[in-house]
Amino acid sequence: MRGVLTDTQIEGLIEAGQIKLAAPLLAGQVQPASIDLRLGARAYRIQASILPNQAETVAEAIAPLVMYEFSLEKPRLLEKGGVYIVPLLESLHLPPAVLASASPKSSTGRLDIFVRLLTDNGETFDTVPAGYTGPLWLEIMPLTFPIVVRMGDRLNQLRLRQGSPILTDTELTALHHQTPLLQGAGLPAAATEARIGEGLWISLDLEGLDGPKTPETIVGYKAKHHTQPIDLAKVGGYDWRQFWEPITARDCQPLILYPEDFYIFVSREKVVVPAGVSAELVAYDTRVGELRLHYAGFFDPGWGLFEGRCEGAHAVLEVRAHDVPCVLRHGQRLGRFVYEHLAAAPKQLYGSGIGSNYAGQTLRLAKQFRM
Repeated sequence: MRGVLTDTQIEGLIEAGQIKLAAPLLAGQVQPASIDLRLGARAYRIQASILPNQAETVAEAIAPLVMYEFSLEKPRLLEKGGVYIVPLLESLHLPPAVLASASPKSSTGRLDIFVRLLTDNGETFDTVPAGYTGPLWLEIMPLTFPIVVRMGDRLNQLRLRQGSPILTDTELTALHHQTPLLQGAGLPAAATEARIGEGLWISLDLEGLDGPKTPETIVGYKAKHHTQPIDLAKVGGYDWRQFWEPITARDCQPLILYPEDFYIFVSREKVVVPAGVSAELVAYDTRVGELRLHYAGFFDPGWGLFEGRCEGAHAVLEVRAHDVPCVLRHGQRLGRFVYEHLAAAPKQLYGSGIGSNYAGQTLRLAKQFRM
């Protein structure tokens, strides 16, 4: 059997002790096709990012780099530009055929918090080999804003798989004919045609297609430097204007992105992830430029479905240019969704019914900001 494991199967792994919890499972922690991971009680400030090799644990790898250790049992400030390592409350004893990968949660990406999962004896970030037994660690690097975190905060999520579940372009084309994966009311017909090649491609909106088109329409946001810290627990706790500069359609003639700046945009198209699949937005593809497109890559089954209707929802794009300034244009192809088969039907779908924070989103900042 191949496919991404869904909520019922994840809960089965928890009951069998193959996903081990150092604290009771929280309501909503298991998503339709992933499980949120939680920060543990201790953290380490280290000098630089590091990966263990095949012969060492994470604890052994970071030991010579530790500057100090501190408790997360009370809220603690993580400085912008610092590198931190935190053992997670979840650990694994996976079956031999099950492997996993990790991705930041949506709010983590929209705050420009660079997080990556580490495993013992692992040589790549954000990947867990089949049959892995051992602890999980999270590397945290706040790149734009200082942040306040505590034990139990959920910054990333784990997706588990069996076999090779990625849909081929042929399978993806057939799925699109069965259930249109791109929606775009009011767009030219060419904008809603699926462009499939190693996934489903999406493009950039710099005109504000969901509202009136005026030169003052806000089409994106640029993060400010040297702000106050953001407490991840304070949903709606901050005035967005203190942290972001709006980008209007007038500013996009042309729009130049500069290295070290962080931007939020939205896709031109509305995307649908039907109930039988999940999806991931590829974060970095040099074919579209020297920029990182997306931090939070997982899209659960049910994305863009509303009471059974395939209306689609925009993908928010977290963009950072690398090394050189980049020009972006309206309609420019920027990223691609890779779809995967599910190993079983989920008992719940993504959406407002399960408290999903970004269901039906358009251009939107992280949930900590009042819009």
